[in-house]
Formats: sequence, structure tokens, C-alpha cells
Amino acid sequence: MAVRRCLQIFAGASFTLSTVIWAGDAFAHAGDRGHVLLLPTGHYIFGGAIAVALTFLVLALVPARPLDDLARLRLRIGSLPTWPRLAASALCFFLLVGLLVAGWFGSRDPLSNPLPLMVWTVFWVGLTLAQGVFGNIWWWINPWYAPWRILSRVTGRREAPELPGRVGYWPAVALFAAFAWFELVYPAPDDPARLATVLAVYFVLNLFAALTFGYEAWMRQGECLSVFLRMISRLAIVDGSRPVGKRRAIALCLPGAKLADAAPLPLSGVVFLLLALGSVSFDGLMRTFFWLGLNGINPLEFPGRTAVLWISSYGLLLTATILASAFFGAVALAARMSGNRAVADAAGALVWSIIPISMAYHFSHYLAALVINGQYALAALSDPFATGADLLGTVTFNVQAGILMGADGAWLVWNLQAAAIIGGHLLAILVAHVIALRLHGTGGAATRSQLPLAILMVAYTVFGLWLLSSPTAG
Repeated sequence: MAVRRCLQIFAGASFTLSTVIWAGDAFAHAGDRGHVLLLPTGHYIFGGAIAVALTFLVLALVPARPLDDLARLRLRIGSLPTWPRLAASALCFFLLVGLLVAGWFGSRDPLSNPLPLMVWTVFWVGLTLAQGVFGNIWWWINPWYAPWRILSRVTGRREAPELPGRVGYWPAVALFAAFAWFELVYPAPDDPARLATVLAVYFVLNLFAALTFGYEAWMRQGECLSVFLRMISRLAIVDGSRPVGKRRAIALCLPGAKLADAAPLPLSGVVFLLLALGSVSFDGLMRTFFWLGLNGINPLEFPGRTAVLWISSYGLLLTATILASAFFGAVALAARMSGNRAVADAAGALVWSIIPISMAYHFSHYLAALVINGQYALAALSDPFATGADLLGTVTFNVQAGILMGADGAWLVWNLQAAAIIGGHLLAILVAHVIALRLHGTGGAATRSQLPLAILMVAYTVFGLWLLSSPTAG
């Protein structure tokens, strides 16, 4: 009954949101590729060749057992008290409230209003990358935690029931699908007022769900951004997940080691992760000349998001479906080759190994936008309500949009992109090697089982390089 009641509330709120979303004119997405530096063909071909070579060198020459031992290594560096979590969450909550007010009453320009810049650049790009390097920062600063603590004490719902087991990650799947559609397909995700309304409704709905099902359970399986960021944090070199009383033990590990240690995901968790990875890929595909030409659109006369609404909607679904089909097909073939029929368990474990490739592409795809739009965010935060204030002393900051456009800047960006893609691919192969050993027990069976997934990883890596080298419109 609780699940049905919560879903009914979500449905009602979705209707309310729809009336807000479709009103008004369209704005350009501040996170779009407004600053495009196409990867040269030479880098693309060289990167693909290196990916293929590294794949087969790892499979042929690197024994899985020593890698398994390395993945288990931890260098303990101490512990941190958990009491700052409440203060950090409260601070982020008030920052969010301030950004929402700025969204409603500040400038309508997405590059002058801090809300879209903070959401699409600082949060979605910057924090995601920080999670992949430094660990689960979001656990400390999640703005839902402080309000939940206060409301749960007031309402007496500190010990809320867990989500039913059959629910799995399906709430997060549904919410992330809506989030991806809003970011990539909806005509005006950067309109400050509409973005503020969507975020406010989303925040209240998930706060209600946390009070109903329990904070930890809902953030672990329901609220899609928390689920995504927690999964991405397993790529990091910092491991702060182990509680020690009222402290968190902090240790260093090798990149991707926590991916190999992660428990297999259920089907809903696999679908969630593949949907998240597929949406990042479609973000790069949706405005390429190839995709637009395939759908009968002249890329030199891009008509805007509204005109391609349905094309982008089915494209997002198609990209996630193709990635999921290819992944499950590779895992099923691997299970047959290794003599292991437990396809579901293998899929739940091996899906973690795709994260390094996805995060490498996330970095490469958004690098220019992060550098340029990050400067706009710094200036916008100083005058959030467009009143002429200069809170941070940066309101007159001159955004250096050409910082990456010179020969030296472009060379640096290209090589960082290629290095990230190739490095992410190598790390993914190594992580999959360790996971396969733990699944099958012997090095020979692990190597045989990896061949189909390795081929998929090569294809995914080459696809990412191709996207970076493809001309885009819009």
C-alpha cells in the first residue's frame, strides 16, 4: 500500500510538472557542446588501435590472480567523524534553496543565472568526475539528509521500513529515465524558472519518499542521482565506506578496485547502470551530423530541440536498449564459452566494469564545457539575482572562452581526451579480468569468458572516440 500510495503521488506531481514544462519558449542547454573541439582523425584511429592492442595484451599476458591481490589492497590513512555530515548537508540544502530562488527571480539568461550553471556544469559534470576520483563526496553533502533528520524526528519516523525486495532499483530507473529525458530531450532544460520548479518538486517528492521508506534505503535504491553517484564513486581511489562507530574509516586503493569488490547488482540495478551509461553516450550522439542525417535533418540548418523532440526521445531509448542488448548478449555468450550458466549473476557483477569507459567519455565529452561554463558559474554566483551585487568579487570576471581554442590549448584537450578514453578502456579490461576470475575461479575460464565482453568494450571505446571526432550541429 505504501508503494502504491507513493507512486500515486509521483504520478500526480508528474501531471503538475507537465503543465510547467511545456509553457514558454525554448532555451539552449548550457551543458550542450557550445565549445566544440573535434578530436582529430589521427587521434581517433590511434586510440582505437591502442584499445584493441591493450585488450588482447591484457587477456594474453596479464594473469588475473595478481590483479585480484592488488584489487584487495587498502592503505589505511585514518578515519573521519561523521558529525560534519549534518552541517554539510544543511549548508548544501540552503545553497539549493538560494539557487531555486535565483532560478525563479534572477536573470532569465542561462549563462547569467547560477541555477542552470550549477546544476548542469558544477553538479552533473564536476561532482560526477570528483566522485570518480575522490569517492562518495555526495554521502557527506546530500541536501536531503539534514531536512530528513529534522522531519523524521518531528514525525517520529526515524525507523522507517525498508523498501520491499521486489522493488529493487526500479524507482531509480524510472526517475533517471525522466532526468535523462529532461536533460537531453526537453526543449528548455536551462530555463532557470522551469528548472527551479522541476527541481523543487523533485526534491519534495524524494524527501517524502525518504520519510516513507527510510533515508538510507531510498537514497540507495530510489533517488536516482544518489544511486548514480554512489555507483560512480566505486571507481575512486578513496574508500570511505566502512563505518567505525561514529566515524568512517578512510583508506586508499587502486582505481577501480572497489568496482571489483562490489556485490552483483540485481536486474533492476543492471538496467539502471546501463541506462545511465547509455544516456551519456546519446548526449554525444544526438547532434552529430550522422544522427541528424540519419533522421532526415540538415545538420547545417538545425531546427532546434522542439523540432526533434520525438526523434531524440526514441534515440535516447534506442541507445540505452542497444547498449543493454549488446551487454546481455556478450555476457550470455561469455557464460556459454566458460561453461557457467549463471547469466544473471555474471551480468550483475560484470556491469561494474563498464563504468571506467563511461567516466572516461564523460570527462572527454564535457571537458571544454566544464572549463568554459565553470567560469560563467563563478561569475553568476557573485550576482545570483541580477541586482548588481558582487558577493564573491567575481561579477566582472572576464570569461576566457578562447582559452582552449589556441593551438596549444587544442593540443592539450585532444591529448587529454584520447588519454582518458584509452586509460578508461584499459582500466575496464583489468577490472573485468578480476571480476571474471572471482566468478569462474580459474584464470583460463576467466580469460575465455572475457572475450565477448572485451570485444564489446573495444566497440564502446571506439564509439566514444568516434563521437569526439564527429562534427555536431546545434
